[in-house]
Amino acid sequence: MKRIEPRSGVAVTLAKGETLIVSDPQGGQVSDLVCYGAEDVGEVISNGRTFDYEETIALTAGSRLWSNRSRVMLIILEDTVGTHDFLLTPCSVDTFRHFYPDKPEHRGCFGNLQAALEPYGIGPDAIPTAFNLFMNVPVDGKSGVIAVKPPVSTPGDRIVLRAEMDLIVGLTACSAYASNGGSFKPIDYAIEPA
Repeated sequence: MKRIEPRSGVAVTLAKGETLIVSDPQGGQVSDLVCYGAEDVGEVISNGRTFDYEETIALTAGSRLWSNRSRVMLIILEDTVGTHDFLLTPCSVDTFRHFYPDKPEHRGCFGNLQAALEPYGIGPDAIPTAFNLFMNVPVDGKSGVIAVKPPVSTPGDRIVLRAEMDLIVGLTACSAYASNGGSFKPIDYAIEPA
């Protein structure tokens, strides 16, 4: 396993058939995941396509994550948590200004993804809504009101995803106070061959 230090991010390449394992080593942390087609970074993970084709916002083992071009990018093979978010955008400097005006500003997951993806020619306007691993965002079924609650993940919980095409993947160890219960922790990841 490799480690993403608290409040930072990385970008990796994932070949078709390879497996990405993302683990929460200490529990209670979130990892924002975005991905792009390695052959054309204009193909990007899409929450809208995914919700449409999977017919649910509760994505877990067996769910597929789709691109803006209606192709499967990743399949979730294993999921020990079962609670993730695909509604909210990566936290950013503006997020901190809006929700945490009394806290020091941070570039957030958006800034960390921007820095990690820049070497691949991916600019900030191309960063989509992330698949927020382990993030706990309950939606009230009647009012539609959303809340950000601490993750329910415990130490060692993980999600395993298989690449269905060659990908560039961005991952973070989340920087926002609400999404990780106010404690900033690392995220671990590994890539296994096909």
